[in-house]
Amino acid sequence: MPVAVVTDSTAYFPPELSGTYDLTVVPLTVVINGDEGLEGLEISPAEVARALGGRRFTVSTSRPAPGQFAAAYRKLLDSGADGVVSVHLSSRLSGTYDAAVLAAGEVGPQVQVVDSGTTGMGLGFAALAAASTARAGGTLEQVRRSAADNAAQVSTLFYVDTLEHLRRGGRIGAASALLGTALSVKPILHVLDGSIVVRDKVRTAGRALARLVDLAVEAAGTGDVDIAVHHLGSADRATALADAVAMRLGDRLRDCYITEIGAVVAAHVGPGVAGVVVHRRG
Repeated sequence: MPVAVVTDSTAYFPPELSGTYDLTVVPLTVVINGDEGLEGLEISPAEVARALGGRRFTVSTSRPAPGQFAAAYRKLLDSGADGVVSVHLSSRLSGTYDAAVLAAGEVGPQVQVVDSGTTGMGLGFAALAAASTARAGGTLEQVRRSAADNAAQVSTLFYVDTLEHLRRGGRIGAASALLGTALSVKPILHVLDGSIVVRDKVRTAGRALARLVDLAVEAAGTGDVDIAVHHLGSADRATALADAVAMRLGDRLRDCYITEIGAVVAAHVGPGVAGVVVHRRG
């Protein structure tokens, strides 16, 4: 049996890829007013968006327990997998990677854990590349390297209507969050070295989305790329954003996905998010 690939529920794969790759997904947990639910299974992005819009609601998230990862690893190995590569969202954004490392240490060296340094389809593209390498018969090291190399070829850019949710969750510093309220500045963010930082600043939401297109094209470089556009309850805006990027990239664009973010990231960015993930094919 080939090397098995595990990831977590913040990869946010598009629906059209469901069942086309052999991946095990371990869900994170979302907590709304003390009620816990597994992302993608028990709590939806729409529920989080509604909760964030109500002043009396509190929303938080938590990583999977190491035991959840250990159980998944053992099940795959017991089923005949030669090894397991477990690739996860940035260790600077969540304790998920650390939980996976603890579980891998318990199970043994046949489990290798990769910090993608990002989330969303930035993580998703790395996991898909690892699964493709595994399906082609790659060794444990080849699959691990495929995940790490493809994660390094990703740029994750996004716009949010407010930075307040990121500030509350400790995912962005107070000084950066202040930019979101000063003089109606609309920051465009990106993931840099595993952390969320301000990439650019514009005056209006319309200009922010136009600038997002410019930055995505810039991140694409001169080679072939895949893109994924993320949204939260704004499919029309996501489609327009994807079309604008596709028009600029022309025949260098290979795969283009539009996918809604899940409950965990929704809890930290809030309604109004629009993001573009650029995956350079190298």
